[in-house]
Amino acid sequence: MPVPDESPALTTVGEGVARVSWPAPDGDDWWPSVEAVRAVVDEGLLDHHRVEAYVDPDDAVGHRIATTSGLRREGLLRGVAAGADRYVFARLAGDVPLDQPGGFRALLNSFLPRKRAIAQVLLRDPDDRVLLCQLTYKRDWDLPGGIVEVGESPQQAASREVKEELGLDVPPGELVLTDWMPPWGGWDDAVCLVFDGGVIEPGRLDTVVKQEREIRDVALCGPAQVRERAADFTARRVASALASIHAGSGAAYVEGGGEQGV
Repeated sequence: MPVPDESPALTTVGEGVARVSWPAPDGDDWWPSVEAVRAVVDEGLLDHHRVEAYVDPDDAVGHRIATTSGLRREGLLRGVAAGADRYVFARLAGDVPLDQPGGFRALLNSFLPRKRAIAQVLLRDPDDRVLLCQLTYKRDWDLPGGIVEVGESPQQAASREVKEELGLDVPPGELVLTDWMPPWGGWDDAVCLVFDGGVIEPGRLDTVVKQEREIRDVALCGPAQVRERAADFTARRVASALASIHAGSGAAYVEGGGEQGV
């Protein structure tokens, strides 16, 4: 088996912390680099508690070498290398060994894709007017809801957000829409899950206790008002969710709100 022309280098950069670097492999065979890096990391952890590596975000092979060598991806350091960004990978002396299931899963979990999940609730009156919130931090009106926290189910998040934002106890209803949202306005892509909050009487708005930090106003809106007040993709999402409820055939899947939204 060929070996890299140059060996990986290990440099102590702090108390108990070393940094490993390696030359780019010559050709498409990067496995010898993996074995060399892994050996250097193992040796480095004998007298350091942490061995890390900085890898160019555009260096796909470097990412493979780092992770296959057992280094977990920790995050992106912006402007750390002469103004350029670098991903940080590392192994700690106390990490579960890779030959154990927990260690291998932790490694995969560090770099496999993660999608942001948003849970919203569709509350409507007998005339199918939909409850929208006027938010303090953006111009567009939106359905009540928000980001699903780590370890929280989307259904629990939907109920929690309605309680926090509006002071309403809404039992988690059935999922009516899954809406994949493409990258937009600085956000990565995400999945929005809309749950049925059921039919409410207009008088129930009088019981709303707005979270003043986030909610400026609430209103029951018909189709024209939804299109006027909400972002175009939100208006499409509301229409798609209502259509799913009336179809009675289970949750629908759309992209960008639906109806050619992407």
